[in-house]
Amino acid sequence: MELVNENIRFKEVLVIDTDGEKLGIMLRREALEKAFEKNLDLFCISPNGKPPVCKIVDYGKFRFEQQKKAKEAKKKQHVTEVKSLRISPVIDKHDFDTKINHAKKWLEQGNKVKADMRFRGRFITRLEVGKKVMNSFIDELKDYGTVEKRPKLEGNTMTVVIGPKKK
Repeated sequence: MELVNENIRFKEVLVIDTDGEKLGIMLRREALEKAFEKNLDLFCISPNGKPPVCKIVDYGKFRFEQQKKAKEAKKKQHVTEVKSLRISPVIDKHDFDTKINHAKKWLEQGNKVKADMRFRGRFITRLEVGKKVMNSFIDELKDYGTVEKRPKLEGNTMTVVIGPKKK
């Protein structure tokens, strides 16, 4: 709940005028009268202060400005997506290069790459072959990204997460 006008329950508040000038510490009733004289609202900007700080503002305009700032900040934010690849322990050279090219493109776009290698059937006994392929995958991408989660075997799946390099 926003602390505006009658919702302010403090006995005394420090009041700041519309132009940023301190009017001093007043009783809540006096501060509300000052705001209403100017056809504006009393908004508590710092309820934890000693005494709480309230400002005389046009609350509708103030909320609109706050929402506008929040929208601008959200626009500038970049959400990192995690793209997944599946590699086989016995992958062909051309398929491997294709997976590498996809991963490079995603890392350049600022996304993370998660590579899974599933060991099926008798390949679970040949983990060193899978580790070799996974390490060559990491080596190919070392110029584009850094390993955030080292290759780790969970069940029958080996997973590695590579994040984009910081610019």
